[in-house]
Amino acid sequence: MPKIVAERADVIPVLAEIFRENGFEGASLSLIARETGLGKGSLYHFFPKGKEQMASEVLGEIDGWFESRVYRPLREGDDPAKAIRTMCDEVDAYFRSGQRVCLIGAFALDNVRDRFSLAIRDYFARWQQSLADALMRMNHDARQANDLAEDAVLSIQGALVLARAMDDSGVFSRAMARVAARLNV
Repeated sequence: MPKIVAERADVIPVLAEIFRENGFEGASLSLIARETGLGKGSLYHFFPKGKEQMASEVLGEIDGWFESRVYRPLREGDDPAKAIRTMCDEVDAYFRSGQRVCLIGAFALDNVRDRFSLAIRDYFARWQQSLADALMRMNHDARQANDLAEDAVLSIQGALVLARAMDDSGVFSRAMARVAARLNV
């Protein structure tokens, strides 16, 4: 059933789910029009540069969410352990306990990776660096903090894949618990 879209901002979350479910290439303009309830003319009115602009704006929306809910609290929070616990909770909720695909991760693995390489690289690099910053404020040396941050993001992303492949959200929940334990929060 198509979503009712009244304004441009309403389209972004719908587009994100379309790209998550179908990939960039599989998200045809016909499918996007059907799922948003908008005609192709309205889509081009909202996104004059077409599907690539749609995907870029979805990636920007995801970036904004992670900046405000994950990266900034990790970098600037007064209590880094609390910020890391919050990161784990927010990530679990965002990915719906492993039932929601990481769109940026999916784009990184898809043949569109080069089109969106800066957004993809920035997403993972900022996540790792923000987490490493929090870990350094918890008295880990820089190398240990960077290794732990890389392992945490790797574990989360791998758990998303495995949870989806196994159709078992418990995989993701257990992985998130191990991430929190390894980070001592």
